[in-house]
Amino acid sequence: MEFSQADFDRLLVAEHTRKTSEVNYAKDPLDAENLTKWGGALLELAQFQTVSDAKQMINDAISKLDEALMINPSKHETLWCMGNALSTTAFMTTDSDEAKVSFDKAAQFFQRAVDAAMSFIKSLWKLQLRLQSYIWTSKRLQLANRVWVGHLLLLQLQLLPRRRRAVI
Repeated sequence: MEFSQADFDRLLVAEHTRKTSEVNYAKDPLDAENLTKWGGALLELAQFQTVSDAKQMINDAISKLDEALMINPSKHETLWCMGNALSTTAFMTTDSDEAKVSFDKAAQFFQRAVDAAMSFIKSLWKLQLRLQSYIWTSKRLQLANRVWVGHLLLLQLQLLPRRRRAVI
């Protein structure tokens, strides 16, 4: 099997991510983001292995992703990665019934990922609306302050004694 430069780069990045995630896991085993990266790196590395090694690496990835989902069951990146892992397992399975079960599980994880992502997008949309409301209110208050300051200046000018010109 011949590697292109892009394949070699992907391999290096995935291996670095795997090693970094392993070190980070020793520091904080409850970091779902780290576990997701680790599982994703294992999936990427599995593409460069023999079939038996790839199956083992994919099972390890599924294990890491399961662990991440126990910590945060609605993390859409983890759900999507799990769907990828299960569909890859299905493609590598020779028994069609077993493959169908894996594909069905993968479809469920992909759907959960989409639902979680849509929930996240709706939250961002609500946040954007709140920020726009705040900005609009802030601009309205600035305008009101300018008007108020303008009225104060007019009042002060009205209270100042007027100079009268001497008529010659």
